[in-house]
Amino acid sequence: MFRLLLAFFISLFAVPSLADDVITGRASVVDADTIDIGGERIRLNGIDAPEAAQRCTDQAGREYRCGKVAAFALDEFLSKSRPTSCAVVDYDRYGRAVADCVRADGSSVGSWLVRSGHALDWQRYSGGRYAADEAKARADRAGIWQGDFQQPCEYRAEKGRRKPSC
Repeated sequence: MFRLLLAFFISLFAVPSLADDVITGRASVVDADTIDIGGERIRLNGIDAPEAAQRCTDQAGREYRCGKVAAFALDEFLSKSRPTSCAVVDYDRYGRAVADCVRADGSSVGSWLVRSGHALDWQRYSGGRYAADEAKARADRAGIWQGDFQQPCEYRAEKGRRKPSC
């Protein structure tokens, strides 16, 4: 009886885990690794994508706005199977939810972005979850792998004049 009462009181004061937080709705693309659902900014967990103003070079050596291309590609991908559901795993220093997101058909948003060459596996946060997707994108010379690019975390550091967080 004591154990039952103790378990009951502990459950009253237990804080729900972040894994219990799921945000679902129509996603608007902020950039290739950040979306908005119902006014909630969500940073996609474990990936890093080029910034909107970031430029890369294609296979012919021509510059293009790879961040803009990646954001448009993400918008098109999400539009094909709505709504998007995001399981929150953390909150970043900017107050954004950090989450693993899937489309209504169950397709992983992060996996698709990395596999299509529009983002990198950010191993520091993913634990290598997207390593196979990145290897495929690299082998296929998809997206940013078609030419040269600066890692997004290095690009941000250069623009902010701070040490890279890669």
